Amino acid sequence: MNVDQLESTREKLSCAVRTLEQSVAPGARVLHASSGAAIDGSMGNAASLSRRRPVRSTMEDAGKFDARYLAFLETIGQLRPKLHRYCARMTGSVTDGEDVVQEALFRAYRNLDAYDDSRPLAPWLFRVAHNQCIDFLRRRGVRMEAESVAAGPAVVQPDGFAGARLGPALERLVLNLPPKERACVLLKDVFDYSLEEIAELVNSTVGAVKAALNRGRAKLVATERPVARPPTVWNKKILRLYVDRFNNHDWDGLRELMSADARLLVADRYAGSFVDGGYLGVYSRMRVTWRLAIGDVDSEPAIVLLNLRDGSWDIQGLVRLDVGDDGRIQRVADYQHCPWILAAGSIVVHEPDA
Repeated sequence: MNVDQLESTREKLSCAVRTLEQSVAPGARVLHASSGAAIDGSMGNAASLSRRRPVRSTMEDAGKFDARYLAFLETIGQLRPKLHRYCARMTGSVTDGEDVVQEALFRAYRNLDAYDDSRPLAPWLFRVAHNQCIDFLRRRGVRMEAESVAAGPAVVQPDGFAGARLGPALERLVLNLPPKERACVLLKDVFDYSLEEIAELVNSTVGAVKAALNRGRAKLVATERPVARPPTVWNKKILRLYVDRFNNHDWDGLRELMSADARLLVADRYAGSFVDGGYLGVYSRMRVTWRLAIGDVDSEPAIVLLNLRDGSWDIQGLVRLDVGDDGRIQRVADYQHCPWILAAGSIVVHEPDA
Protein backbone atom coordinates (compact mmCIF):
# COMPACT_ATOMS: atom_id res chain seq x y z
CA MET A 1 0.00 0.00 0.00
CA ASN A 2 1.60 3.28 -1.12
CA VAL A 3 1.17 6.73 0.37
CA ASP A 4 -1.77 7.67 -1.89
CA GLN A 5 -3.54 4.44 -0.99
CA LEU A 6 -2.83 5.05 2.68
CA GLU A 7 -4.33 8.53 2.53
CA SER A 8 -7.37 7.05 0.77
CA THR A 9 -7.56 4.44 3.50
CA ARG A 10 -7.40 7.08 6.22
CA GLU A 11 -10.20 9.07 4.52
CA LYS A 12 -12.28 5.91 4.20
CA LEU A 13 -11.60 5.04 7.83
CA SER A 14 -12.59 8.48 9.07
CA CYS A 15 -15.73 8.39 6.94
CA ALA A 16 -16.65 4.95 8.24
CA VAL A 17 -16.07 6.05 11.81
CA ARG A 18 -18.26 9.15 11.35
CA THR A 19 -21.03 7.02 9.86
CA LEU A 20 -20.86 4.51 12.69
CA GLU A 21 -20.70 7.21 15.34
CA GLN A 22 -23.79 8.90 13.90
CA SER A 23 -25.65 5.65 14.47
CA VAL A 24 -24.89 5.81 18.20
CA ALA A 25 -27.83 7.25 20.07
CA PRO A 26 -27.17 10.48 22.00
CA GLY A 27 -25.93 9.62 25.45
CA ALA A 28 -25.05 6.06 24.50
CA ARG A 29 -21.68 4.94 25.78
CA VAL A 30 -19.21 3.03 23.64
CA LEU A 31 -16.04 1.39 24.94
CA HIS A 32 -13.00 2.62 23.03
CA ALA A 33 -10.67 -0.29 22.31
CA SER A 34 -7.49 1.74 22.49
CA SER A 35 -8.04 3.89 25.55
CA GLY A 36 -10.68 2.10 27.58
CA ALA A 37 -12.59 5.38 27.83
CA ALA A 38 -16.36 5.56 27.52
CA ILE A 39 -17.31 7.85 24.65
CA ASP A 40 -20.71 9.36 23.97
CA GLY A 41 -22.40 10.04 20.63
CA SER A 42 -20.71 13.44 20.25
CA MET A 43 -17.17 12.13 20.48
CA GLY A 44 -15.62 14.84 18.35
CA ASN A 45 -13.10 14.79 15.53
CA ALA A 46 -12.69 11.33 13.95
CA ALA A 47 -9.42 12.40 12.34
CA SER A 48 -7.71 11.85 15.68
CA LEU A 49 -8.39 8.12 15.36
CA SER A 50 -6.47 6.02 17.88
CA ARG A 51 -3.80 8.66 18.48
CA ARG A 52 -4.22 8.40 22.22
CA ARG A 53 -1.78 6.60 24.45
CA PRO A 54 -3.20 3.12 25.05
CA VAL A 55 -4.10 1.81 28.48
CA ARG A 56 -4.55 -1.90 27.82
CA SER A 57 -1.55 -4.02 26.96
CA THR A 58 -3.52 -6.86 25.36
CA MET A 59 -6.86 -7.53 23.70
CA GLU A 60 -7.91 -10.01 26.40
CA ASP A 61 -10.30 -7.65 28.19
CA ALA A 62 -11.28 -5.36 25.33
CA GLY A 63 -14.95 -6.31 25.57
CA LYS A 64 -17.18 -5.56 22.62
CA PHE A 65 -15.10 -3.96 19.86
CA ASP A 66 -16.09 -0.38 19.16
CA ALA A 67 -16.97 1.34 15.90
CA ARG A 68 -13.53 2.84 15.35
CA TYR A 69 -11.72 -0.45 15.66
CA LEU A 70 -14.23 -2.24 13.40
CA ALA A 71 -13.69 0.48 10.81
CA PHE A 72 -9.93 -0.04 11.06
CA LEU A 73 -10.37 -3.79 10.50
CA GLU A 74 -12.53 -3.10 7.46
CA THR A 75 -9.92 -0.88 5.81
CA ILE A 76 -7.19 -3.53 6.11
CA GLY A 77 -9.46 -6.39 5.12
CA GLN A 78 -7.49 -7.13 1.95
CA LEU A 79 -4.40 -7.93 4.05
CA ARG A 80 -6.12 -10.28 6.48
CA PRO A 81 -5.84 -13.54 4.48
CA LYS A 82 -2.09 -13.00 3.94
CA LEU A 83 -1.47 -12.07 7.56
CA HIS A 84 -3.39 -15.12 8.71
CA ARG A 85 -1.61 -17.42 6.27
CA TYR A 86 1.76 -16.27 7.58
CA CYS A 87 0.81 -16.56 11.25
CA ALA A 88 -0.89 -19.93 10.75
CA ARG A 89 2.27 -21.37 9.19
CA MET A 90 4.45 -19.81 11.89
CA THR A 91 2.33 -21.23 14.72
CA GLY A 92 1.34 -24.49 13.02
CA SER A 93 -2.38 -23.95 13.55
CA VAL A 94 -5.05 -22.01 11.66
CA THR A 95 -6.76 -21.09 14.94
CA ASP A 96 -3.54 -20.16 16.78
CA GLY A 97 -2.62 -18.14 13.70
CA GLU A 98 -5.87 -16.17 13.83
CA ASP A 99 -5.47 -15.59 17.57
CA VAL A 100 -2.04 -14.11 16.85
CA VAL A 101 -3.44 -11.91 14.06
CA GLN A 102 -6.25 -10.69 16.33
CA GLU A 103 -3.76 -9.62 18.98
CA ALA A 104 -1.33 -8.14 16.44
CA LEU A 105 -3.99 -5.98 14.77
CA PHE A 106 -5.26 -4.79 18.13
CA ARG A 107 -1.73 -3.74 19.07
CA ALA A 108 -1.17 -2.10 15.68
CA TYR A 109 -4.40 -0.12 16.04
CA ARG A 110 -3.43 1.13 19.50
CA ASN A 111 -0.02 2.18 18.20
CA LEU A 112 -0.89 3.87 14.92
CA ASP A 113 1.03 6.88 16.18
CA ALA A 114 4.22 4.80 15.77
CA TYR A 115 3.49 4.15 12.11
CA ASP A 116 5.48 6.18 9.55
CA ASP A 117 2.91 7.37 7.00
CA SER A 118 5.58 7.64 4.31
CA ARG A 119 6.21 3.88 4.29
CA PRO A 120 4.03 1.01 3.03
CA LEU A 121 1.45 -0.23 5.49
CA ALA A 122 1.61 -3.97 4.73
CA PRO A 123 5.24 -4.55 5.83
CA TRP A 124 4.59 -2.66 9.06
CA LEU A 125 1.59 -4.87 9.87
CA PHE A 126 3.62 -7.98 8.93
CA ARG A 127 6.36 -6.85 11.34
CA VAL A 128 3.83 -6.45 14.15
CA ALA A 129 2.36 -9.87 13.33
CA HIS A 130 5.82 -11.46 13.12
CA ASN A 131 6.78 -10.14 16.55
CA GLN A 132 3.49 -11.43 17.91
CA CYS A 133 4.26 -14.87 16.44
CA ILE A 134 7.66 -14.94 18.14
CA ASP A 135 6.07 -13.97 21.46
CA PHE A 136 3.51 -16.74 21.00
CA LEU A 137 6.17 -19.35 20.24
CA ARG A 138 8.23 -18.29 23.25
CA ARG A 139 5.21 -18.54 25.51
CA ARG A 140 4.46 -21.97 24.12
CA GLY A 141 7.95 -23.07 25.08
CA VAL A 142 9.51 -23.19 21.62
CA ARG A 143 13.17 -22.18 21.87
CA MET A 144 14.90 -20.14 19.21
CA GLU A 145 16.99 -22.95 17.79
CA ALA A 146 17.78 -20.94 14.69
CA GLU A 147 19.62 -18.39 16.80
CA SER A 148 21.67 -21.01 18.61
CA VAL A 149 22.89 -22.60 15.38
CA ALA A 150 23.40 -19.36 13.46
CA ALA A 151 27.14 -19.50 14.01
CA GLY A 152 27.34 -22.98 12.46
CA PRO A 153 28.37 -23.66 8.86
CA ALA A 154 25.85 -22.68 6.23
CA VAL A 155 24.08 -25.55 4.50
CA VAL A 156 24.53 -25.71 0.75
CA GLN A 157 21.22 -25.11 -0.97
CA PRO A 158 20.13 -28.29 -2.78
CA ASP A 159 19.74 -28.34 -6.54
CA GLY A 160 16.28 -27.65 -7.83
CA PHE A 161 15.11 -25.58 -4.85
CA ALA A 162 16.71 -22.23 -5.59
CA GLY A 163 14.07 -19.63 -6.31
CA ALA A 164 11.28 -22.19 -6.19
CA ARG A 165 7.91 -21.30 -4.74
CA LEU A 166 6.66 -23.44 -1.89
CA GLY A 167 3.73 -25.66 -2.76
CA PRO A 168 0.90 -26.12 -0.23
CA ALA A 169 2.38 -29.36 1.16
CA LEU A 170 5.87 -27.93 1.74
CA GLU A 171 4.38 -24.70 3.04
CA ARG A 172 2.83 -26.63 5.93
CA LEU A 173 6.09 -28.41 6.66
CA VAL A 174 7.84 -25.20 7.66
CA LEU A 175 6.57 -25.91 11.17
CA ASN A 176 9.54 -28.30 11.47
CA LEU A 177 11.94 -25.37 11.09
CA PRO A 178 13.24 -23.16 13.91
CA PRO A 179 11.33 -19.86 14.08
CA LYS A 180 13.85 -17.65 12.25
CA GLU A 181 14.32 -20.10 9.36
CA ARG A 182 10.56 -20.60 9.27
CA ALA A 183 9.94 -16.86 9.00
CA CYS A 184 12.58 -16.30 6.33
CA VAL A 185 11.38 -19.19 4.14
CA LEU A 186 7.75 -18.08 4.40
CA LEU A 187 8.46 -14.42 3.72
CA LYS A 188 10.69 -15.17 0.74
CA ASP A 189 9.18 -18.25 -0.89
CA VAL A 190 5.51 -17.70 -0.06
CA PHE A 191 5.10 -13.93 0.18
CA ASP A 192 7.93 -12.89 -2.17
CA TYR A 193 9.53 -10.28 0.07
CA SER A 194 13.03 -9.13 -0.85
CA LEU A 195 16.01 -10.07 1.31
CA GLU A 196 16.31 -6.48 2.47
CA GLU A 197 12.63 -6.33 3.45
CA ILE A 198 12.90 -9.63 5.33
CA ALA A 199 15.99 -8.45 7.19
CA GLU A 200 14.16 -5.35 8.39
CA LEU A 201 11.03 -7.29 9.29
CA VAL A 202 12.81 -9.94 11.40
CA ASN A 203 15.36 -7.43 12.77
CA SER A 204 18.37 -9.13 11.19
CA THR A 205 20.92 -8.63 8.40
CA VAL A 206 20.75 -9.63 4.75
CA GLY A 207 23.61 -12.09 5.27
CA ALA A 208 21.86 -13.74 8.22
CA VAL A 209 18.63 -13.96 6.22
CA LYS A 210 20.45 -15.67 3.34
CA ALA A 211 21.99 -18.20 5.74
CA ALA A 212 18.61 -18.89 7.37
CA LEU A 213 17.03 -19.38 3.93
CA ASN A 214 19.72 -21.85 2.92
CA ARG A 215 19.37 -23.85 6.10
CA GLY A 216 15.59 -23.81 6.02
CA ARG A 217 15.26 -24.76 2.37
CA ALA A 218 17.73 -27.62 2.77
CA LYS A 219 15.85 -29.01 5.74
CA LEU A 220 12.52 -28.84 3.92
CA VAL A 221 13.73 -31.19 1.21
CA ALA A 222 14.21 -34.08 3.63
CA THR A 223 11.64 -33.23 6.29
CA GLU A 224 8.62 -35.30 7.18
CA ARG A 225 5.13 -34.09 7.92
CA PRO A 226 4.77 -33.19 11.62
CA VAL A 227 2.69 -35.60 13.64
CA ALA A 228 -0.54 -34.13 14.99
CA ARG A 229 -0.85 -34.05 18.77
CA PRO A 230 -3.53 -36.51 19.93
CA PRO A 231 -6.33 -34.96 21.99
CA THR A 232 -6.49 -35.82 25.66
CA VAL A 233 -9.31 -38.02 26.94
CA TRP A 234 -10.83 -34.96 28.61
CA ASN A 235 -10.72 -33.02 25.37
CA LYS A 236 -12.52 -35.76 23.46
CA LYS A 237 -15.23 -35.97 26.08
CA ILE A 238 -15.71 -32.21 26.38
CA LEU A 239 -15.77 -31.69 22.61
CA ARG A 240 -18.54 -34.27 22.30
CA LEU A 241 -20.54 -32.84 25.21
CA TYR A 242 -20.21 -29.31 23.86
CA VAL A 243 -21.36 -30.29 20.38
CA ASP A 244 -24.29 -32.39 21.60
CA ARG A 245 -25.55 -29.77 24.04
CA PHE A 246 -25.22 -26.97 21.48
CA ASN A 247 -27.17 -28.94 18.87
CA ASN A 248 -29.87 -29.75 21.45
CA HIS A 249 -30.05 -26.06 22.47
CA ASP A 250 -29.14 -27.05 26.02
CA TRP A 251 -27.71 -23.66 26.89
CA ASP A 252 -27.68 -24.27 30.65
CA GLY A 253 -25.87 -27.56 30.05
CA LEU A 254 -23.24 -25.71 28.04
CA ARG A 255 -22.74 -23.20 30.83
CA GLU A 256 -22.09 -26.08 33.22
CA LEU A 257 -19.04 -27.05 31.13
CA MET A 258 -17.40 -23.65 31.65
CA SER A 259 -14.88 -22.72 34.31
CA ALA A 260 -15.88 -19.83 36.57
CA ASP A 261 -13.42 -17.46 34.86
CA ALA A 262 -13.77 -18.74 31.29
CA ARG A 263 -12.73 -16.38 28.51
CA LEU A 264 -14.43 -15.73 25.18
CA LEU A 265 -13.12 -14.60 21.82
CA VAL A 266 -15.55 -13.91 18.99
CA ALA A 267 -12.99 -12.93 16.38
CA ASP A 268 -13.45 -9.37 15.10
CA ARG A 269 -16.31 -8.80 17.56
CA TYR A 270 -15.52 -9.41 21.25
CA ALA A 271 -12.77 -10.44 23.66
CA GLY A 272 -13.33 -10.82 27.38
CA SER A 273 -15.25 -12.75 29.99
CA PHE A 274 -17.47 -15.59 28.75
CA VAL A 275 -20.11 -14.69 31.32
CA ASP A 276 -20.24 -11.05 30.20
CA GLY A 277 -20.17 -11.81 26.47
CA GLY A 278 -23.75 -13.03 26.07
CA TYR A 279 -22.42 -15.58 23.59
CA LEU A 280 -24.92 -18.39 24.03
CA GLY A 281 -27.80 -15.93 24.17
CA VAL A 282 -26.87 -14.63 20.73
CA TYR A 283 -27.01 -18.11 19.19
CA SER A 284 -30.25 -18.93 21.03
CA ARG A 285 -31.96 -15.89 19.48
CA MET A 286 -30.71 -16.37 15.93
CA ARG A 287 -33.32 -17.30 13.35
CA VAL A 288 -30.81 -18.97 11.06
CA THR A 289 -30.21 -22.66 11.72
CA TRP A 290 -26.82 -23.59 13.14
CA ARG A 291 -25.30 -26.85 14.27
CA LEU A 292 -21.88 -28.01 15.35
CA ALA A 293 -19.96 -31.07 14.20
CA ILE A 294 -16.79 -32.81 15.27
CA GLY A 295 -14.11 -32.56 12.61
CA ASP A 296 -10.42 -32.22 11.88
CA VAL A 297 -8.48 -29.18 10.76
CA ASP A 298 -5.08 -30.17 9.40
CA SER A 299 -5.49 -33.50 11.23
CA GLU A 300 -6.13 -31.77 14.57
CA PRO A 301 -9.51 -32.28 16.35
CA ALA A 302 -11.80 -29.29 15.94
CA ILE A 303 -15.41 -28.15 16.14
CA VAL A 304 -16.91 -27.09 12.83
CA LEU A 305 -19.73 -24.55 12.68
CA LEU A 306 -22.37 -25.42 10.08
CA ASN A 307 -25.17 -23.24 8.68
CA LEU A 308 -28.27 -24.65 6.95
CA ARG A 309 -28.68 -23.08 3.51
CA ASP A 310 -30.94 -24.27 0.72
CA GLY A 311 -31.41 -27.64 2.37
CA SER A 312 -27.71 -28.43 2.93
CA TRP A 313 -25.17 -27.75 5.67
CA ASP A 314 -22.37 -25.35 4.70
CA ILE A 315 -19.18 -24.89 6.68
CA GLN A 316 -19.41 -21.41 8.15
CA GLY A 317 -16.55 -21.31 10.63
CA LEU A 318 -14.57 -23.01 13.36
CA VAL A 319 -14.98 -23.07 17.13
CA ARG A 320 -12.07 -23.85 19.42
CA LEU A 321 -12.25 -24.96 23.04
CA ASP A 322 -9.32 -24.72 25.45
CA VAL A 323 -9.89 -27.28 28.19
CA GLY A 324 -8.15 -27.24 31.55
CA ASP A 325 -6.73 -30.20 33.46
CA ASP A 326 -9.95 -30.36 35.48
CA GLY A 327 -12.03 -30.90 32.35
CA ARG A 328 -13.61 -27.43 32.46
CA ILE A 329 -13.60 -25.20 29.40
CA GLN A 330 -11.28 -22.27 30.04
CA ARG A 331 -11.75 -20.49 26.72
CA VAL A 332 -14.12 -20.50 23.74
CA ALA A 333 -12.97 -18.98 20.45
CA ASP A 334 -15.46 -18.53 17.60
CA TYR A 335 -14.04 -17.68 14.16
CA GLN A 336 -17.20 -17.43 12.05
CA HIS A 337 -16.38 -13.83 11.08
CA CYS A 338 -12.98 -14.83 9.63
CA PRO A 339 -13.76 -16.80 6.46
CA TRP A 340 -10.13 -16.84 5.30
CA ILE A 341 -9.27 -19.48 7.89
CA LEU A 342 -11.49 -21.95 6.05
CA ALA A 343 -9.17 -21.80 3.03
CA ALA A 344 -6.00 -21.99 5.12
CA GLY A 345 -6.37 -25.57 6.31
CA SER A 346 -7.76 -28.95 5.35
CA ILE A 347 -11.15 -29.32 7.05
CA VAL A 348 -12.84 -32.70 7.41
CA VAL A 349 -16.30 -33.09 9.00
CA HIS A 350 -16.66 -36.56 10.50
CA GLU A 351 -20.33 -36.53 11.28
CA PRO A 352 -22.99 -37.06 8.59
CA ASP A 353 -25.45 -34.29 7.89
CA ALA A 354 -28.38 -34.23 10.27
